[in-house]
Amino acid sequence: RAGFSKQMVEILSKHGVAFSSFDIFSDEEVRQGLKAYSNWPTYPQLYVAGELIGGLDIIKELEASGELDTICPKAQKLEDRLKSLINKAPVMLFMKGSKQVAKCGFSKQIIEIMNNTGVDYETFDILEDEEVRQGLKSFSNWPTYPQLYVKGELVGGLDIVKELKESGELLPVLKGEN
Repeated sequence: RAGFSKQMVEILSKHGVAFSSFDIFSDEEVRQGLKAYSNWPTYPQLYVAGELIGGLDIIKELEASGELDTICPKAQKLEDRLKSLINKAPVMLFMKGSKQVAKCGFSKQIIEIMNNTGVDYETFDILEDEEVRQGLKSFSNWPTYPQLYVKGELVGGLDIVKELKESGELLPVLKGEN
């Protein structure tokens, strides 16, 4: 909402820094208390691993010297994040909801099929993360959910899983035998 804060966000974004923010206007106690805590009278204030780095002027100096890139943690690129999620478990199901509470009919059907296989699997709720929800469609070139992965490879959606079940191939696929 303020020019200095906007500049700080632009610099951090330009450098691919992983960061979150807190709106100091939303809590006057935090706004005043943080000034005293940090012994820094102005905002924005950048902290890395709980330590105050400084305000906008310091961030600009760190950027100019090249030090900013060594001080701040990098945001994980979406493609790397998707690969990491896909490989989080040998069998990964991206769906609406979770194993315990499916939030659409297709997800509910695939959970029933998966639970009847006896194979252990993990789920990821795409409703909780819009970046993953949209990014995975492009990454996998598969436009719908649920999406089932075995050992990092896309098996398919509900229709494919139903076909594999009917043909008796689902269990070998889930066990990575195919």
